[in-house]
Amino acid sequence: MRRCVIFGAAPTVLRPSVSSQDYVIAADGGKAQLGDIVPNLVIGDFDSLGYVPEGEHVVRLPVRKADTDMLGALRAGLKAGCDRFVIYGGLGGRMDHSIANIQCLHWLATQGSRGVLVGDEQSMLVLKGGDMLRFDATSAGILSLFSLDGLAKVVLRDLDYPYDGVFSSTYPMGVSNAFVGKEASIFLQEGYLLCVFPTESAKILSL
Repeated sequence: MRRCVIFGAAPTVLRPSVSSQDYVIAADGGKAQLGDIVPNLVIGDFDSLGYVPEGEHVVRLPVRKADTDMLGALRAGLKAGCDRFVIYGGLGGRMDHSIANIQCLHWLATQGSRGVLVGDEQSMLVLKGGDMLRFDATSAGILSLFSLDGLAKVVLRDLDYPYDGVFSSTYPMGVSNAFVGKEASIFLQEGYLLCVFPTESAKILSL
């Protein structure tokens, strides 16, 4: 398993630790977020960045295209052999871009890979049927869950609202659950589920 770390253009105060084993991609304006991190690839139409960077590891995409720059970065990461994706600078800023990036997480799950959108305050990931997500007992704060595609059959254990049943994509029943100082688990039996949790206080044990 290889991890891909992607930097998007949305402003963020987070500066992740990147190892030499990670495949690092800057998506368009994400290049300005890198600091002293050297990317393996810079990709985009560069309308956000404002100029076209130079170098052999730069891929310029057309402005008029079906894929967003973020989706182009995810495709590049998959092509490089990555199956885990951590995205910074993908939340906040323009609301439409944030929604598009949530859809990118959904698409990534359909490809059999895992992705996390890491925001300054909240992070998001998408589960697909058969996945289990477990949080450490030290996790605190609000956990919200949303079906993305029709009905999602879920089993929630050791949360403020335990549940064994169905969430619908047309009814926000899963909003504002909470950690209670126990090792919590989400088992998704069927469907696709968006999980929203605190970036700093929710500790994922396994996915």
